[in-house]
Amino acid sequence: MIKTKAAVLYRANEPLRVEELSVPALEKGQVLVKVAFSGVCHSQLLETRGERGPDPYLPHTLGHEGSGVVVVVGPGVTRVVAGDTVILSWIKGPGINAEPPAYHKGKDRINGGFLTTFQEYTVASENRLTPIRKEVPLDKAALIGCAFATGAGAVFHTAKLKRGETVAVFGAGGVGLCAIVAARLAEASQIIAIDIHDRKLEEAKKFGATQTVNVMKDDPVKKIFEWTEGRGVDVAIEAAGQKESMENAFNSVRTGGGLAILIGNLPKKSKISIDPFMLICGKRIVGSWGGETQPERDFPRYLDLYISGKLNLDELITRRFKLEDVNEALHALKQGEVSRALIEF
Repeated sequence: MIKTKAAVLYRANEPLRVEELSVPALEKGQVLVKVAFSGVCHSQLLETRGERGPDPYLPHTLGHEGSGVVVVVGPGVTRVVAGDTVILSWIKGPGINAEPPAYHKGKDRINGGFLTTFQEYTVASENRLTPIRKEVPLDKAALIGCAFATGAGAVFHTAKLKRGETVAVFGAGGVGLCAIVAARLAEASQIIAIDIHDRKLEEAKKFGATQTVNVMKDDPVKKIFEWTEGRGVDVAIEAAGQKESMENAFNSVRTGGGLAILIGNLPKKSKISIDPFMLICGKRIVGSWGGETQPERDFPRYLDLYISGKLNLDELITRRFKLEDVNEALHALKQGEVSRALIEF
């Protein structure tokens, strides 16, 4: 029986425990993957702090983006074979939507998900895996499954950003920086980055931001209208997961067609307030589910951009952690000390 070290959440607001678990035999549509790298996402902060509401699956494993190598496939699997290099993503692609696995610590059940990545070996559903070329560095590939897919997808698919349009990105963390990169690739005329950390705003400039606003020092909506000659931006993307930045994103877009896109996550039962008259004036506000990404279409395209030198994924990775330091990684994310952190196996 294969064993795996995994980070397990037993209760909200308690540190994750890194434990050795037994990996179950594969069922229909399941694939065993040796994880190489896992991204650390703001969603895991919400989970560990209990801010998504009651959690009926405790105790369970976590993580929803990464990269690795297929070890063995279960019955019915046709999209990957043993030895394939894959991106692991929470975003559904083609293939079987398998039942989530159950790991065990002795006789105790530890629930898994359709995909979890804070562990050495994971049992993943076939439709959460996308095979990629073996020459792609696995640390860069790990960014594609959530951070880049969500941020870039909001630009390319949700906004369908056109050359010369103006963009404001609220939150210059991993997902926000990916949106900034995509806006640069789409040849936006202005890319305004908004955050509370000067370090992140300096990073945003490296990735293509033309102007930046620290909301601890300036009113972002006022600055955006000033820099757009009173018009407002064509597109605002909220990637911070904050009530105020969601409201500011809507307020900062132009009347007569401006679009605010919400991709950040708020704690459960949180509400935002907007002036409904602005909807009548032509402002729009939508959510984006993973940037409307289709993994089989988009992941190879993004990796081609990286290999051709048009997409800089290297500098998005600001820190690397061992699995044993997973709680330190989550703390660094909470404190705004990292853009995108990776757990390295």
